[in-house]
Amino acid sequence: MNDKEIMTNLLNSVKGECDLLMHGAIESSTPNVHNALKQSLDDALCMQSRIYAKMSEKGWYPAQQAQGTQIDAVKQKFANQQN
Repeated sequence: MNDKEIMTNLLNSVKGECDLLMHGAIESSTPNVHNALKQSLDDALCMQSRIYAKMSEKGWYPAQQAQGTQIDAVKQKFANQQN
């Protein structure tokens, strides 16, 4: 396994962790559990951000700039759905 594969696996694992923590916080029935899960989610999101930044820096997770027309099309789509 090379570094890129390891980082990709880490990123995917942290994304899964974020998903579980978010759903746990949403479904929690007590403030203490909700707050604990929310804090864990915040920590996991910070980790995800650092992993993504490192991968992006190395060119392992390229992002494209959206064109203005693409952004406008998405805005219009969601505006139409709300009506």
